[in-house]
Amino acid sequence: MKRINNEHSACPDPRGCPVEVTLEVVGGKWKGVILYHLLSGTRRFNEFRRLMPDITQRMLTLQLRELEDGGVVHREVYKEIPPKVEYSLTEFGRTLEPIINLMRDWGEKYTQELDNKRGMLVKVE
Repeated sequence: MKRINNEHSACPDPRGCPVEVTLEVVGGKWKGVILYHLLSGTRRFNEFRRLMPDITQRMLTLQLRELEDGGVVHREVYKEIPPKVEYSLTEFGRTLEPIINLMRDWGEKYTQELDNKRGMLVKVE
């Protein structure tokens, strides 16, 4: 079978495909949502809990740590009682803004497409 050679068919980088690398940093159920909420500014832990009520405290902590380890989120701890911790996007994390916004736009279009299909199904029945 003849292999088609185009810009998407091979990955010369031994670390993996660039899309794979990107998904390692931002992939998963919650990281994109966390990044989306950080686009509008600094957030505290409990703000995330209110914005994403379905995420567990443990999972939120894990996802924030992974984003921090990936260099896209900055964690600022203030030495006060009770302790205050804020999360923000790093300068490098800000480079994800176009990707996150495109994901938001695609999600809106996809939701609309699903709604349209459901509407068609209701009309047929």
